[in-house]
Amino acid sequence: MEGATMKVVVDENHCQGHGLCFMTSPQVFALRDEDGHSYVLPGGDDPTNEQAAREAAASCPERAISVITD
Repeated sequence: MEGATMKVVVDENHCQGHGLCFMTSPQVFALRDEDGHSYVLPGGDDPTNEQAAREAAASCPERAISVITD
């Protein structure tokens, strides 16, 4: 998928800090020290991480993660 782009988004209004995304895909997500909520790491949006990002999105009990591809 040369030229394809991917964007991974964590909805901060829905994230509850369960940390399952980080446990599932630490190459894509990290957890903020102050509240444990997740964020996408620099480079986490790389299309080579698509499978990992989708697995993390599926693991989120709050459904706070979106993986958008074109």
